Amino acid sequence: MTAGMAVRGDRIGVDVNAQAAAGLWAGSLLAVSALTGCSVGVPDPAAPKVEQAVTALATPTITPGHDAGAVAAKDMPFSAGGTLARGVPVGISDGLKDAPGWKPVKQNVAGESQYLKADSCLVAAKVRTNQSPLALADDKESTVGLFAYLDPSILPGYLKTSTLRWGGEPARPGPRAEVLVLGKPSLPGARSTAVMARFFGTAASSVYISIACPDAGSLAAAQADVVERLVLVPPAG
Repeated sequence: MTAGMAVRGDRIGVDVNAQAAAGLWAGSLLAVSALTGCSVGVPDPAAPKVEQAVTALATPTITPGHDAGAVAAKDMPFSAGGTLARGVPVGISDGLKDAPGWKPVKQNVAGESQYLKADSCLVAAKVRTNQSPLALADDKESTVGLFAYLDPSILPGYLKTSTLRWGGEPARPGPRAEVLVLGKPSLPGARSTAVMARFFGTAASSVYISIACPDAGSLAAAQADVVERLVLVPPAG
């Protein structure tokens, strides 16, 4: 998202089906751009859009022989993405609405929720489903590819590994899921921003959380609230 960054040489190639699946992201990307103040270019803006899928919190399909409880009880590093049920999406909880100083401003509108903090920090959390055409070799590579698709100037070296809660309850120990984080250095007078995302290839879904705050200090506090309160919901199927 920073001007002048070199374009990643091994940009993922997407066929027509991949462009259709990625159309789920195109509409939300405009909101993210406005939220963070970044200028983001999406390849092939004329690509056909598909109808927005509902959030992953809908009743899932049960996969015979799959022990969803056992998967949900363990950490979900990038390498464990293949243990999820195929095609059953991951969700995001709405726990941030109950955190001190936060209030919901949008609840599950086309898979997106937004939360505003008293210090004017704004968080947007999105779930996208039917993402199989964008999956690469593993979840980490797919997540890197997702960032690159949304903005080709984002190189793998700009992304850091972090975690979000994987099921369980806030304020209690529980398993964690690995995600990638992109931080944008704040310029004088500009808002400080961060984006956290994870592509679940086997589950054919992705989660994307953007945070925009007045300064670096408020961003760090808001990101800590997100890590604690916005729990990734393991598939029940």
